[in-house]
Amino acid sequence: MTQPHAPSTTTAAADALIPAQHPFAAHLHRAAAAELATPHRVWTPEDGALPSLYLSHGAPMLFEMTDWMTQLHGWARALPKPKAILIVSAHWESAPLAISSTQPTELVYDFGGFDPLYYRMRYDTPAATDVARQVVGLLPDTEGVHEHRSRGLDHGAWVPLKIMYPDADIPVLQLSMPTHDSTRLLALGERLRALRESGVLVIGSGYMTHGLPFIDWHNLDKVPGWSSEFDLWAADALARGDVEELARFRSSAPGMPYAHPTVEHFTPLFVALGAATDPSAPVTTAIDGYALGLAKRSFQAA
Repeated sequence: MTQPHAPSTTTAAADALIPAQHPFAAHLHRAAAAELATPHRVWTPEDGALPSLYLSHGAPMLFEMTDWMTQLHGWARALPKPKAILIVSAHWESAPLAISSTQPTELVYDFGGFDPLYYRMRYDTPAATDVARQVVGLLPDTEGVHEHRSRGLDHGAWVPLKIMYPDADIPVLQLSMPTHDSTRLLALGERLRALRESGVLVIGSGYMTHGLPFIDWHNLDKVPGWSSEFDLWAADALARGDVEELARFRSSAPGMPYAHPTVEHFTPLFVALGAATDPSAPVTTAIDGYALGLAKRSFQAA
């Protein structure tokens, strides 16, 4: 199956092999049609700083969830098309700080048990040399940053971005998450804030609730109390700009520790908030609701 108006790249070639009846094939057609009808306007300095984003990214099965894919793609098109993307994912915890390869390299297929087609997907974005230079320049001289030249994007990065920006024509750089300390992550985000003023989209990628061991796999339409209670608590704190309350999530949030038996899917939120002009300002919710009982709340901060 040939995707209409898809760029001639290895990404498009791989996408052309996706079965026509697959939900992601339909998503690609809708995205191509939207781009043909109204080309996505590229960011210019007159737009001002891009927002920073926190998104719930899901697993490869996200490619089968039409509604969620439509929400993500619509969110991306509602913003000016970024010059580059810097993303911090729950799936790369590494200290000291490291960045992914600045040159196109193999994706990280850091998941198991899924349909083989997901291990054949590609997202070959342009070289990220310029944004890497910007990132390194914003960090203190005492903060050495290692380029992991054999590491591509992990699924916390490429899965949502492939849905949001399927043409793979925006440079993407991944930054490791060096700590789960909220104060340090807020400070890291603040360092990255200036990127937004040059058209770089700063993203923290996690999942608002991520209690995979406690999901009832026989009743996936049921939202567990620990998931909804944590989500409502987070929504209230975000609406009030209460960063201190969010930082106390381990002890203050209802639904813990079931909502986050490990915390790496929540803490990218602090990078996104730190990169905002005012981390204590209310955020704008872009996506809410649940998938497999987990809260997919995602937001942007100005």
